[in-house]
Amino acid sequence: MMWASLPRTNQTRELLVILVSLACHIGITVQQRDPINNFCRRWGHQTAVVDNKLYVDGGLVTWSPSSKLPKNYTNPYFIYHDLSQNASSGMPPPYATLNKNSSIPNVNGAILWPDDINKRIYLFGGEFYDDTPWQFALYSYDIIHDYWVNHGATGSPGISSLSYGAGLSISSRGEGYYYGGWMSNATDASWGSRPRKLTSYLLKYNMDSNSWTNTTDLDEVGRAEGVMVYIPAGDAGLLIYFGGIRDAGNGTWEGQPMEEIIIYDILSGKAYVQNATGHIPELRRRFCAGATWPDDQSSYNIYLYGGVGEAEGSMGFDDIYVLTIPTFTWIRMYPMDSNKTADFPHHSLSCNVVNKAQMLIHGGFFPLDDDCDSPEQWGLHNLDMGRDNSYNSSWAMYEPTKTHYVVPTDIISVVGGSAEGGGTKTAPADGFDHRDLRALMTRKASAASREPTRAIPGNDPGPKKGLSTEAVAGIAVGGTVLFIAVLLGAFCLIRRHRRRKMADESYQSVTQSYSYYHPTLCSNCSHQYPQSPPPVQSRPQTVPPHAGSHIEPK
Repeated sequence: MMWASLPRTNQTRELLVILVSLACHIGITVQQRDPINNFCRRWGHQTAVVDNKLYVDGGLVTWSPSSKLPKNYTNPYFIYHDLSQNASSGMPPPYATLNKNSSIPNVNGAILWPDDINKRIYLFGGEFYDDTPWQFALYSYDIIHDYWVNHGATGSPGISSLSYGAGLSISSRGEGYYYGGWMSNATDASWGSRPRKLTSYLLKYNMDSNSWTNTTDLDEVGRAEGVMVYIPAGDAGLLIYFGGIRDAGNGTWEGQPMEEIIIYDILSGKAYVQNATGHIPELRRRFCAGATWPDDQSSYNIYLYGGVGEAEGSMGFDDIYVLTIPTFTWIRMYPMDSNKTADFPHHSLSCNVVNKAQMLIHGGFFPLDDDCDSPEQWGLHNLDMGRDNSYNSSWAMYEPTKTHYVVPTDIISVVGGSAEGGGTKTAPADGFDHRDLRALMTRKASAASREPTRAIPGNDPGPKKGLSTEAVAGIAVGGTVLFIAVLLGAFCLIRRHRRRKMADESYQSVTQSYSYYHPTLCSNCSHQYPQSPPPVQSRPQTVPPHAGSHIEPK
């Protein structure tokens, strides 16, 4: 026993000291870590929208009040913003009432797959910061009953935890997709001292059967830190991937050219590459993006925001681009009066399209300053995708009732038509790079028919009934874990302190140990109808265009 060699009085004294220390530590932590009132900045988090709620999980945070040398913490909270209303600050208010106990991992660079049909949110992958990675498992949050489920390891070869890849879910099909990502000692405890590795896997998770498919090596090139979005074109939909970094061989990586667009046809399982033209964005990674389209689907418009350059130590971007499909043309939408980025570059942020008309951009790391990120608005910034406001501005306060997308003039000038659609340009200026793409772009994916696999309450479910067996089990597990955590608290504190000293220097892009620059501009109004021109900044270096072959040969 732990106390066998100590006299009883010493045992009691030691125990009291530890318990008092833990109580003080926990009290201070709770006071400093209120996810709403003490919010300062959040980045590397994961988000999902279900039933007019924006769910935010994990990532890294700094808390308010912030010191001159702000410290990064793993964010243990799972919160949501109510998208059906606005707070006085002009953004949807947050609530920290959701359950998440210590049996659920706190990670950054993961993905949330929302399932609108069965009212669940799946958590896949991610990195552990200042902690040993857990054994791989898939988790899901039950929205109806407010508890988490551990689905365990998949048992399928080639499926493991990944971080900072590109992912999305298609609820109508009950499928979650994940492409690329990092494997490292921050995702896998057994990785050891090996260098981190870029992967080329395209994973598909079937939510109804709890099964996986691994389409390995689409073109045998590992990629990470790009984005992938879904558009309802083709017979069953298309996955569009761009940006990020890719394996350059010899243990190095380079930027993925932003004009090289990868298209994956869900029905056939074939992948293609199409060259984009127009105002090509600079090479970047850890940006975010979201897609929308007019009702007639005459164009599919993918809005990109922010990110960091492909070179280590790059300061990043504060700009908006749109990739419009099927012309595959890049359009710069902000800033309008310069080829430089705007005043507040940041990366490792999230984008969520709400009702096709607005895109909420949340969080991110700001390398040039250490001010809190719009604390009165909890790090939320709203992009009006159609500029449908009295200012004709890309940035506007959130409007809960805005549900109709209008095509902005910037896009109309490229694709033709009007604000309601009717685009007349149906192909790239130089034609499609593969014959299949011409046919796929003329088709509209029919919505899949999927029924819930469990009872779903109506809009007015009434008072909750007794907890289900799974919920009771979850509470029991949580209570047991809490008891053990108290007993081992002192050990954990010492262990965590030692790990912090041994943090891997190869993860500077996560620990964010940049030198800070303190601008005189307002930190919480950077996205409210900006008027001033951006400062002159150095641009990230570029790399030669990729000379490899297309994924799907002609």
